[in-house]
Amino acid sequence: MSASAPVALTEYEGACLDKNADERAIRDVLTRVGDKWSLLVIATLRSGRLRFGELQRHIPGVSQRMLTLTLRQLERDGLLVRTVHPEVPPRVEYELTTMGASLVDASIALLTWALENQPGIERARAAYDAR
Repeated sequence: MSASAPVALTEYEGACLDKNADERAIRDVLTRVGDKWSLLVIATLRSGRLRFGELQRHIPGVSQRMLTLTLRQLERDGLLVRTVHPEVPPRVEYELTTMGASLVDASIALLTWALENQPGIERARAAYDAR
């Protein structure tokens, strides 16, 4: 039996194996953008800055608390910027940073994929559960 040639690792696989690399990097990013609301916020802000209420109206089902927490995390991660205008009452707007905007295409692609494949996923789940 002959030994097969080693398969080249992808950058992702190499990062997972490299004990000197920050092993949390991939998990941290996927945890952030893979939560229930972050991709929706990023996709919603793709057209420009919005106020809190406008964001909430564009994202059905998100509570005020969850939107607040999501916006804080995205701001902390440098994906969006929060601007408070010194008015009475204060006007607060959110917009994507350059880094956040670089996620838009991936976000839209994943959201589109989810919409297109949800019926097939539901059928697969039903078939699996019926076994």
